[in-house]
Amino acid sequence: MRAQRDSDVSLHHAGQGKTLGLIVNPVAGMGGPVGLKGTDGTEVLQEARRRGAHPVSSERALLALKRLAASTVPFRLITGSGALGEDVARAAGLEPIVVYRSSPGASRPDDTRNAALVMAYASVDLLLFAGGDGTARDVLGMVSDRVPILGIPTGVKMYSAVFGTNPQNAGNLAARFVAAEPSVRFREAEVMDIDEAAMRSDQVSARLYGYACSPHERHLTQNAKAGAAANENLALDAVSRQVVRSMKPGCLYLLGPGTTTRRVMTELGLPSTLLGVDAVMDGALVGADLNEYELIRLMEGHETHIIVGVLGGHGSLFGRGNQQISAEVIRRVGREHITVITSMDKLLALDTGCLRVDTGSAEVDAMLSGHLRVHTGPDRSVFFRVRT
Repeated sequence: MRAQRDSDVSLHHAGQGKTLGLIVNPVAGMGGPVGLKGTDGTEVLQEARRRGAHPVSSERALLALKRLAASTVPFRLITGSGALGEDVARAAGLEPIVVYRSSPGASRPDDTRNAALVMAYASVDLLLFAGGDGTARDVLGMVSDRVPILGIPTGVKMYSAVFGTNPQNAGNLAARFVAAEPSVRFREAEVMDIDEAAMRSDQVSARLYGYACSPHERHLTQNAKAGAAANENLALDAVSRQVVRSMKPGCLYLLGPGTTTRRVMTELGLPSTLLGVDAVMDGALVGADLNEYELIRLMEGHETHIIVGVLGGHGSLFGRGNQQISAEVIRRVGREHITVITSMDKLLALDTGCLRVDTGSAEVDAMLSGHLRVHTGPDRSVFFRVRT
């Protein structure tokens, strides 16, 4: 890598604007629709492919780069070869400088870390990466707080606060950074990931791995995942009982991941998949830990309802950790058959004052946008704004 770093010294020239780095994790997010909890590790990636998963990261990264490419302020973009960023940058109409080429036999995380190190030596003004929490950890481990980073959300797990609320907003924020708009400020943003030890104990717990310097604008970036307060439990138990009583015979109910929906399953007397999607009909479990294709197959011929919670901290409704409930599943179910359960405390803690959707489909995101009824307690609900 020495020669690559030496060649980067000439990247900064007066009057040519800022230098941005770009790293794309080409397999990030593949595990979501097929019911896996991430795409970290060779075995998980192989299983995702066996289940018919298709790459989504480059497609989502392109949405961000198109927004960045529309900037009227000049900037330079440096990246990795091929699928590591070069291909999608050119597809967006940009002319990147390739500063890192993967070595034969290198692993995907090694490519991310090595490319991030090269870009840190190049003193980029901002490092854009497309991936999930695992990619964020790999990048942070190489650049620490020396280089500002911004995530284009393309993974399964995105609990960290370094991500845009969706790919387009990540691109908008990068463009505003390039233009030096005063509304763009920097913050110490949490980089988090699922605590696997806690997960094995059947608990959803996001572990803090460090802080990154990251650009921030209130409606363009998400907050980190937050846990629930103890005083929320009684209200959530009560509203879960009410949801169970309202279930209609002959209808299929899809319950999303998390501890909130687990309360509904407990009221039904059924086991649940903490980080997966389960299906219930007439009080019986008809499918556990289902992927997108299995959900669609179960839905055939049945009126279907979706029951989901809200991801605390950044207020995600769809698109973070529940990609099995895909845009196609939501489209077939319809907005009127979606039940959202959360606590009032969690809603009040959202500094953006809205819930977020990022399904990967502009049409479905638009369908979900607006004000949606959110159940916060027995016979208590509020209409809360949903936006992309």
